[in-house]
Amino acid sequence: MSQSHQKTPNVRYLNGYSPQLQQQAQTLLEAEKTAAFFLKKYPEAHSVNGTRPLYDYAMALKNQFMRSSAPISKVIYDDKIHVINNALGLHTYVSRVQGNKLKSKNEIRIASLFRRIPEPLLKMIVVHELAHLREKEHDKAFYKLCCYMEPDYHQLEFDLRLYLCHRDRFGDLW
Repeated sequence: MSQSHQKTPNVRYLNGYSPQLQQQAQTLLEAEKTAAFFLKKYPEAHSVNGTRPLYDYAMALKNQFMRSSAPISKVIYDDKIHVINNALGLHTYVSRVQGNKLKSKNEIRIASLFRRIPEPLLKMIVVHELAHLREKEHDKAFYKLCCYMEPDYHQLEFDLRLYLCHRDRFGDLW
């Protein structure tokens, strides 16, 4: 790692945010204050570690906010999702031909590195993927649905993205 890279933290996960916000994040990272910030705001990781608990967690949110939406057949942590591609999770729609019928299934896959993050951040990711059951595009209706399910959605997404910048530079916290 070059000396200049160490002095200037990469804030690539915050590319969609204003230059002022990116600069504030960079200053926080350079001052090595992100760990204290996160541990104070989010003292511990969630306990939704396995496939079944993750499925149950997602289904509880779906049943609370989106009862009439399409069913979900699978919710898993996926080792193959790389956050570098800007995906925190994936909502997939799988169609299969069975006899003369077309069967479809909705699946949610969440990057495995999120097994050890605080529950509010996990909730934000699950809410995001659940919103794709109704809204395919990241448009106004999509974010309105996310905020309906999690009023702090935008702050949590920013915090998660800042944490990913922290993690790239300093490693895991939880």
